[in-house]
Amino acid sequence: MNASSAASATRGFTLIELLIVVAIIAILAAIAIPQYQDYVSRTRASGAAAELSSLRTAVNVCIAEQQTAVGCSLGLNGIPANPPATRNVLAGTADVVDGRITATTGATDANGGAALTWDNAPTYNVLSDMITWTNSGTVCHPQRGLRPGQGDCP
Repeated sequence: MNASSAASATRGFTLIELLIVVAIIAILAAIAIPQYQDYVSRTRASGAAAELSSLRTAVNVCIAEQQTAVGCSLGLNGIPANPPATRNVLAGTADVVDGRITATTGATDANGGAALTWDNAPTYNVLSDMITWTNSGTVCHPQRGLRPGQGDCP
């Protein structure tokens, strides 16, 4: 067996082929990682909405019984005094004052950016006995938070 036939028996990848594969993986990672981070932030915003829904229900009951949002605050009129902290609602940030629910969520406006806030206020119409909610917090963020129509976002 001569040297040229022994060399052709060993097969492998060339440096160019390996560089092309690394470049393709880098391009895919550059696209996938930001999309994943947006997904995680949206998930935390939705989780915060679900976790704060019990406070919203308590405020609805309070308004229905009192016929006003005044006095519907933490620890009063059936509203829990200490809402539990979770991964989606930061510890010590949930508050209810006269029906308005505020909190800081685990969702962020950018990777490592500021936490998105929850600011959900009820409007009670005595004539129609209807309570409508409007969320004006930064959690209403179409890319990293709640989209319009979700979580009372306009």
